[in-house]
Amino acid sequence: MSINSIFSIADSQFMVEAIQLARRGLYTATPNPCVGCVLVKDEKVVGRGWHVRAGDGHAEVNAIADAGDNAKGATAYISLEPCSFTGKTGACTDVLQAAGIVRVVSAMEDPNPNVSGQGSAILRAAGLDVSEGLMAEQAATLNRGFIKRMQKQLPFVSCKMAMSLDGRSAMASGESQWITSPSARQQVQQLRASSCAIVTGVGTIIHDDPSLNVREQDLSAPVERQPALVIVDSQLKTPLSAKVVSTEMLATRDVYIACVNAASADRVQALEARGVKVMAFSNADENASIVNLSALLSFLAEREMNHVMIESGPTLAGQFVQQCLVDELKLFVAPKLMGGNAMPAFSMPFENMSEAMNLTITDTMAVGPDWLLTCHIKNSDKGLG
Repeated sequence: MSINSIFSIADSQFMVEAIQLARRGLYTATPNPCVGCVLVKDEKVVGRGWHVRAGDGHAEVNAIADAGDNAKGATAYISLEPCSFTGKTGACTDVLQAAGIVRVVSAMEDPNPNVSGQGSAILRAAGLDVSEGLMAEQAATLNRGFIKRMQKQLPFVSCKMAMSLDGRSAMASGESQWITSPSARQQVQQLRASSCAIVTGVGTIIHDDPSLNVREQDLSAPVERQPALVIVDSQLKTPLSAKVVSTEMLATRDVYIACVNAASADRVQALEARGVKVMAFSNADENASIVNLSALLSFLAEREMNHVMIESGPTLAGQFVQQCLVDELKLFVAPKLMGGNAMPAFSMPFENMSEAMNLTITDTMAVGPDWLLTCHIKNSDKGLG
């Protein structure tokens, strides 16, 4: 029997709304998952809620508060299995029972090992009609960073690159402003806002002196949370005059610098005095002068970062891709030709066609005059699967 055959058209419609509500927490819910909940009674929606931010009420709690007395006897459509433990808030399984909910339809099982099926089991044992699996793929896509962190102790990694039609990311001089249109740059603001951290290289900081933050005027929404910034800088060459380590910037976000063990102690002290968090991630082999990117990602997952976006030059981007540490490429392609002397989008010293990396294009979208290609690297086992 197909999973969809046990659900009605109305069930699917209400779950669509629950997932849409969950998306409202995309910029703010981290490190928790995005969750939406719709309460339905007599085929009418009586309550809606979503999880806004960690420490605040969960989606179920907010939907029940919205429904009031109408929650009794209702069906709850939830984009993720209800939690069954008490963390910063109470267990949602207790709240659902106390409100008199009689049926629970969840899109997917919670990947958190503290829940992972227990929430549904508790509700079934209490006599509620519980079913799950409705629109699981859509719900999982919304929380792929949380899922990967729970299952693999790594964040979901996107790599964003702006490039010309002939695959160039900057002129030979380093000039790159602007390859893409204002529409594409506005889309980048949305990608940043939904990320827990932005990773860049010291070369980008030295050459461009960017802010790499979320700008409210470009996001067209209030900015409640700035993503952390991670600078890969093995020898701690980040200038103290850089925007990203200014007092103003450090007041709004965490800034990490990933270096190696042999980095200057004086530079560590100077940067930490500014409020920068300096961490060493050396390789144990002959590449001890290069930051261990895999260890860096594990560290970010330990800091409860679900989704990391790489915004860097071709060298660092190429290293992440070659090491199979990237789950998704976000390629903004502008209708420009920049010529053979311009820098490539990814610096990967391949010599033979057999070394070429095959991509699967999973989505294409027009963004103003540009195109946004979403790609996955074939044969990579670092993703959600």
